[in-house]
Amino acid sequence: MPADQRCPHDSRIADANDSGFSRTLIYFPIVHTQADMGALKESVARATLERAGRAGLAIKTAAIDRIWTDIEAAIDALALSFDRVRLYQDGLPVCGREVEIVTELAQAGSRNHQLLLRLMVQGAVLMGTESGDLLVQEYQLARQSLTTRPPRAAAVAASRQALSDALLQRRDQFMAQRINDTLKDGETGILFLGMLHSVERRLHPDVNVIYPLHRFR
Repeated sequence: MPADQRCPHDSRIADANDSGFSRTLIYFPIVHTQADMGALKESVARATLERAGRAGLAIKTAAIDRIWTDIEAAIDALALSFDRVRLYQDGLPVCGREVEIVTELAQAGSRNHQLLLRLMVQGAVLMGTESGDLLVQEYQLARQSLTTRPPRAAAVAASRQALSDALLQRRDQFMAQRINDTLKDGETGILFLGMLHSVERRLHPDVNVIYPLHRFR
C-alpha cells in the first residue's frame, strides 16, 4: 500500500518498526459476552438479570455487540499481512486444543471467537495464551462467587477479593511471558484481553503496544 494511502494505524506500525521496536502488539481491551463464558454462561445471565433486569441485560448486550463491531472494523482498517500475525486470546489455555476450543465457542455465538476463526482463515496463527492451571482456579473462584451469596463479613469479602486480585496478576504475568517468548522479530500480535487485565508493563521493551481503540485503563 502506498505511504500516502496508508491508514493511521498502518503508519503507527511502520513508525514503530523504524524506531527500534522489533515486535508490535495490537491490544484490544474487550468485554466478554455470555457466549464466551462456557459452563458459567447460565449463572452469569441470572446474575445480570438479578442486578439489571431484562431491559438492563438488553442494553448491556447491545453495547457489547457495538464494541465487537468497532473491533472488527479496526482490524479491517489495519490491512495487516496476516501471515506475520499471531493471535493471543484471554481465557485460551496452552493445551493443544486451542482451535477446537475457539471453534466450539464460535459455534455457540461468541463474536470474539468467530473473529479469531476469520483471522485464522486469512493466515493468522492462533496461540495458546493462558495457563490451564490458573484458568481452572479462576473458574472455581468465579463459580463460587456466582453460586453463593456475597459474604457479610468484611474480612471474608476482602480475603476473596485479595485472592482474585492475586490470581489476576499471576495470569497477566503468564500471558506477558507467553507473548515475550513466542512473538518473533518482525511479527505483529493481536491481543484480545478483558479490561481488568494489564500486561503492558510486563512485556519486553522491544514490544511496541498499539491501541487502535480507546484504552479503557
